[in-house]
Amino acid sequence: MATYVFKAMDLTGAKATGEVEADSKQVVSDQLKSRGLIVLDISSKHSSREINIELFSKLTATDLAIMTRQLATMVQSGMTILRALYVLEAQTENKKLGEAIVAVRKDVEAGLPLSDALERHPKIFDPLFVSMTRAGETGGMLDESLIRVADQLEKADSLRRQVKSAMTYPAVVLTFASAVLLGLVAFLVPVFIGVFKQFGGDLPTITKLTVSMSKALTGYWYLMILGTVGTVYSFRKWRKSDWGRPQWDRFRLRIPMKIGDIVQKVALARWSRTLSALVSAGVPLLQALDITGKTAGNHVVEQAMANVIENVKNGGTIAEPLKESPVFPTMVSHMVSVGEETGSLDTMLSKIADFYEDQVDAAVKALTSILEPVMIVFVGGIVGFIVISMYLPLFKVYDAIK
Repeated sequence: MATYVFKAMDLTGAKATGEVEADSKQVVSDQLKSRGLIVLDISSKHSSREINIELFSKLTATDLAIMTRQLATMVQSGMTILRALYVLEAQTENKKLGEAIVAVRKDVEAGLPLSDALERHPKIFDPLFVSMTRAGETGGMLDESLIRVADQLEKADSLRRQVKSAMTYPAVVLTFASAVLLGLVAFLVPVFIGVFKQFGGDLPTITKLTVSMSKALTGYWYLMILGTVGTVYSFRKWRKSDWGRPQWDRFRLRIPMKIGDIVQKVALARWSRTLSALVSAGVPLLQALDITGKTAGNHVVEQAMANVIENVKNGGTIAEPLKESPVFPTMVSHMVSVGEETGSLDTMLSKIADFYEDQVDAAVKALTSILEPVMIVFVGGIVGFIVISMYLPLFKVYDAIK
């Protein structure tokens, strides 16, 4: 698909110019004629020779949420979609998001609905965003749908940051412990090895183990780096594969020390919040269930949604298959059942999301309080092991002298 620059005028003689992405000039001409414009000129826009720095521009959920709320506010104030996009295009600081808005504005200018224009950028606007926008366009309440999208993005981002902040402390401690271990083994142990050779005799078992680690690290460090890189790469490939992802997602739910419980609660909060937003926006139920499964972030939840969709197609309820899924507690299925019976499914799902978001907050704080002493003991154990293994032969020599 190429970019074309056009010049045209309407029946009153007012000139119009712009850029359109299309497969050919004929497609551009047809689009302009359908808008009641008289085509004056259509030419290809040559691609820019500037260096593409898209790889260095990261789009965050916060940027997308702010943009969505701004768009909702402008639409709510009576501003046209096209003019609102022009405003967003001028004030968006994130390069990647700004380029997407420019492309969306061009498509809208060419006559496409906003939802269809957004759908052309799946890496930025996910199916949830597109479907809620389309539902708002169909129901004549685009501003309300965009506000719900912004709320959803902010809630999801808050939950993500909450979990990440809790994992920062263990990650820093583990990194520090690894650096200390490598430093001791690579620089301190070789000094003691020279001393041990002068003493002669047989070394204690833990000292032999430490010396072997030091020799392996200093003599074959390149193999260790290659092995670490290969292991990380293989793990990521396996985790994203069709057969590895289900295994990894099931394993995450069974991690001890309450970590698996937190993973489950995060998945449930995301599931219920997403489905609530889609249902309240007026998205058809089957489509909402399908999107919820795809954006759940866990294969177990995705499989449960496939069973729910099949049951709903056969005239059943949402709650019935949830009772059979191990990832959904009894409370969730009962609350969903009550929501279906009373016609307030979106409200019930929102309450479920609020409950599990609070549960995640409490569980993360409890986990942090447990991990702090565990990490301190872990670092102390590493340092203590190295020190004892190095000084133990010296104690044996001292005893022999006595």
